[in-house]
Amino acid sequence: MKITSVDIIKLKGESSVPGMDWFPTCVRINTDEGICGYGEAGVCYTSGADAAVGMIKDYAKLIIGMDPMKSEAIWHKLQRTTFWGMGGGTIIFSAISAIDIALWDIKGKALNVPVYQLLGGKTNDKLRAYASQIQFDWGPKGIPMKTPEDYAEATRKAMAEGYTCVKVDPVGFDEDGIWMRWSNYGLLEYDQMKVAVDRVAAIREAGGPKMDIIIELHALTDTNTSIQLARELEKFRVFYLEEPTQPLNQRLFREIAREAKMPIASGERIYTRWGYSQFFEDRSLSIIQPDLCNTGGITEGKKICDYAHTYDIGVQIHICGGPISTAAALQVEAVIPNFVIHEHHQCSLIPHNIALCKYDYQPHNGYFQVPDLPGIGQEITQQAIDNADAFFTVS
Repeated sequence: MKITSVDIIKLKGESSVPGMDWFPTCVRINTDEGICGYGEAGVCYTSGADAAVGMIKDYAKLIIGMDPMKSEAIWHKLQRTTFWGMGGGTIIFSAISAIDIALWDIKGKALNVPVYQLLGGKTNDKLRAYASQIQFDWGPKGIPMKTPEDYAEATRKAMAEGYTCVKVDPVGFDEDGIWMRWSNYGLLEYDQMKVAVDRVAAIREAGGPKMDIIIELHALTDTNTSIQLARELEKFRVFYLEEPTQPLNQRLFREIAREAKMPIASGERIYTRWGYSQFFEDRSLSIIQPDLCNTGGITEGKKICDYAHTYDIGVQIHICGGPISTAAALQVEAVIPNFVIHEHHQCSLIPHNIALCKYDYQPHNGYFQVPDLPGIGQEITQQAIDNADAFFTVS
């Protein structure tokens, strides 16, 4: 089997955040045997989609004529022999990821098995999920949550669907519902702290003692302010604290982990084994959140998860992209023994985004079943391709 062409598809999606661009950027790798595979680059929101398109164009030229079954050799070629690939970064690894996921999709289809069988088979028959980003409400339309009662109501909506865990950013919106209008660096003032604490208190009251609460900070805080906030939130039994500061300085996470007295998570902006290694060696992270669509695909993502397992570190794969991203994550999560929980983002509830692909994977009573279709079990619809923001073919 040989790769004959690579289609690059910048899909038009809808964001939870008013005014924020959301373009899942995908690939379709075509072969001389008529089998095609789909992958996604993990930079669909805010900025980066056009850069990913350009990077995939460059890398697609290098794989034409290669055997798609040799995903390890292709990964090595793109990372090792392209000079800039060894330095990595978001755009480079998002392009490698999109290509790699599509190659695994081809493998599964060629062998008529789901990808999880090729990775070692299931260790998890069903996957616990959480309702992610309830500061945008929970449902098919995202709106800013402002008051504590807004956050409580979003929690109740998630509970009604069977979720036993929610994730919230309590500092992203100010009291008027404006995203990132106030600074969360330096030290938090009393009013800022009270807004965040009151929101989480409302979630805890609505969810009851059994509800797990993940605190998402999007690195909008720094070391000082995240420690401040964590100390105030400790009484609410936080499941884990996500991205409390910028993701590249491991020493800051070590200090936060020591002072916050709750598990610390990060990973959506950490790439490859080499990027994660510093966090593993001193366990400054308790939970890692690799995004398969920007950390190196299924090939690298599985290695990162196995590497984490040697340090007793749990895995919650980061998912904030389109349906291809979700499908790829489910395949890996089914296999790894250190799986903790699956992220189900509010964007995955938006009908327009669901319609981008053939299958609608949603949890039932808070749990996912892993698709048994060959490959990753997901494909882009022709309508979504016809309506794409951009479409390119490299052959």
